[in-house]
Amino acid sequence: MEYSNLFQPCDIRGLHMKNRIILPAMGTRMAGEHGEITPRLIAYHKARAKGGCGLNIVEVAAVHTPSAPAHFVSISEDSYVDGHKKLTDAIHEAGGKAGIQLWQGSIAVSMDPKAKMFVVNDMNFGKFTLPAITKEEIKEVVEAYGKAAKRAALAGYDCVEFHCAHNYLPHSFLSGGLNHRTDEYGGSFENRARFPLECIRVIRENIPEDMPLFMRIDAQDDCLPNGLTIEEVIAFCKLAQKEGVDVLDVSRGNIITAATVYEVPPLDVPRGFNVANAEKIRKETGMLTVAVGRINTPEQAEEIIAKEKADFVVIGRGQLADPEFCIKAEQGRGDEIVHCVGCNQGCYDGFCDVANRAFITCLRNPMIGHEEEWEITTTNASKRVAIIGGGMAGLEAAKILKQRGHMPEIFEAGSQLGGQIITAGKAPGKQEMEAAAHAFGKQVEAMGVPVHYNTKVDATMLKQESFDEIIIAAGAKPLKISLPGEEKKCVVDSHSLLNGTKEVQGSVCVIGGGLVGLEVADYLASRQHEVHVVEMLDEAGKDLGNLRKICVNEKLKNLGVDIQCNSKCVAVTEEGVQIDTDGTLKVINCDSVVIAIGARSRDMEDVKAYCEENKIPVHIIGDAKKARRALNAIEEAFEVARMM
Repeated sequence: MEYSNLFQPCDIRGLHMKNRIILPAMGTRMAGEHGEITPRLIAYHKARAKGGCGLNIVEVAAVHTPSAPAHFVSISEDSYVDGHKKLTDAIHEAGGKAGIQLWQGSIAVSMDPKAKMFVVNDMNFGKFTLPAITKEEIKEVVEAYGKAAKRAALAGYDCVEFHCAHNYLPHSFLSGGLNHRTDEYGGSFENRARFPLECIRVIRENIPEDMPLFMRIDAQDDCLPNGLTIEEVIAFCKLAQKEGVDVLDVSRGNIITAATVYEVPPLDVPRGFNVANAEKIRKETGMLTVAVGRINTPEQAEEIIAKEKADFVVIGRGQLADPEFCIKAEQGRGDEIVHCVGCNQGCYDGFCDVANRAFITCLRNPMIGHEEEWEITTTNASKRVAIIGGGMAGLEAAKILKQRGHMPEIFEAGSQLGGQIITAGKAPGKQEMEAAAHAFGKQVEAMGVPVHYNTKVDATMLKQESFDEIIIAAGAKPLKISLPGEEKKCVVDSHSLLNGTKEVQGSVCVIGGGLVGLEVADYLASRQHEVHVVEMLDEAGKDLGNLRKICVNEKLKNLGVDIQCNSKCVAVTEEGVQIDTDGTLKVINCDSVVIAIGARSRDMEDVKAYCEENKIPVHIIGDAKKARRALNAIEEAFEVARMM
């Protein structure tokens, strides 16, 4: 398919873009402790520019030193300019264009306890109240925006973006749902617009006339009483245009309500959910507009541009998953694109997991942040490698081994590739995950990797072959429990239900309220079953990431699913399931029972013993090692294949 509109060039002031695709300013935590540009961040951006992206916008760059959090990019001092110049040079040398997002994070800087928090009003944090930003401090921050803009021009950026969304300080002033001041910066719409307009004005004054000024704006305030309406946003955009804003980057969300899901929307949020807002704002303002929000295929992006819903599209996580997304689409190699599945495991959850991860990653692409140090190199000693299991870990290992010049073969016990991601994709709203797993299997086979379907590997089979190394990626199988009286009801396991090999009737009690249990509940409730969930822990969905948890819990609430926490199943009775909740016994009436209490690694002891006896190196990866998230399985597969 050709994407003639998506790859049409465009000029904005002095900026020439070769296509309509923008890498947005996603936080990575790849900057140095004090916000310095690092070789890691340069390599990350260089890879996406080389991959054909039209414009890379460098992430949330702090403009004000006292309120700049650690490991966030900063441009708040002159000393940072040289580092930024190295970054823009690298992007330009790779054929791309560079922008920078000027940012003051308000309460978002709390990730670093040493960073000063500015808030629009007095804000109660339980043990203390943080006072509102003073007029003197407002002036200080406005001046910081101007100086940062001047540095951006000196550093060689092609454009700058003013961040006026997501609860950050400018948005906090603009929104009536957040701003309750009684001075000239609060109250009326004109007063609330004063601070962000002052910031825009000083930015425009400090950049060259031919440098475009973008503005990231929320289309509306969700979940905020008295928050911004789209009509108010349109009115503000017109004021911003008069002060020199050229392009509107239309986002959504805030970090103090459930609307945070719109900032890094998981697969539970519909693809392109915010495009209609961008289209309306574009029509009403007449300004160049960027559409944002789960745009993850070239077909979807082309349709947005072709139908003039927006002038540009943000493809962020799509370019995390595949840094060559753009060039593959432009060259007609769309079937080779590794697609984002909206899992949020590596980008958002990884960003927030400060204790365990130095920077973001991606379930589909463990190379993020290691673009140069982990360059895929050709081996000098090609090996024949048996990969036992064709799930996501096995496929990742096969792909990397093939790229390196090894001879991998996949032995899959079933009739299809993709493993448990296929099963997970049967839950409502997760078809993208299933489709991505099928596509991955086809991509690996297209590389020339032999796949042996319906083939069980054991020691006897291995004796007849000659492999140099073995990778066990056989995954896990559902845990089973024996319940007193289970013969009295229809009792099935979660995988059998989702895969369609078993069915249930009537009202259903799901034993287990983790990720799989909640997806089973969704699957059943969406089919009009009455559903009850029994979870031993004090909270259901503890193994879900924060944003997915918000979405899943809201959906289950709307579907009327009953969730009993701090409870365990004691027995199955004629009436249903007897549970113990904090020492109190009661019966949940139901017709069927689904067991969803987790999974256990498959038994591959005979294969491991054979390899040890015959001194064949064996690697155990993914759920075959320990049942965890898909992110962990793919990371392990990549590492084994990279080092072999």
